[in-house]
Amino acid sequence: QVQLVESGGGLVQAGGSLRLSCAASGRAFSTYALGWFRQAPGKEREFVAAIRSDDGTYYSDSVKGRFTISRDNAKNTVALQMNSLKPEDTARYYCAADRIPYPTSVWRAWTDWGQGTQVTVSS
Repeated sequence: QVQLVESGGGLVQAGGSLRLSCAASGRAFSTYALGWFRQAPGKEREFVAAIRSDDGTYYSDSVKGRFTISRDNAKNTVALQMNSLKPEDTARYYCAADRIPYPTSVWRAWTDWGQGTQVTVSS
C-alpha cells in the first residue's frame, strides 16, 4: 500500500497549462502502476492517464496529445503535464496506484488513492 498526496492544481485560463504532481510514500514504488483520474461535480470519476512500472503510458481520447504522464522512481513521484487546457477539463484530479502490470481505466479497480487537487479552467 502507498499513501498519495497530490499538488499543483489551480485556476487557469483556457489554452493554459498546469502541472500536477503526486508524491507517494511506501515501499516498492517502482513496481506500481500509477494513474490520474478526474471527477467533475455530478459526474462519474473518469480515467485520464496511466503509466506502467516499465514506463508504458495510456491516455483517454479526450486528453491524448495535450496531457503527458511521467514518473520519477528516485523521487517517488508521478506528474501530469496538462497543456492546451479546456473548460471541460475542470474537475478534481486524483492520483491512484496499484500493483498491476497493465493499468485499467476502471477507477474501482485501483487500490490506493490520494485526496485530489482541484483544477479549474476558465473560458
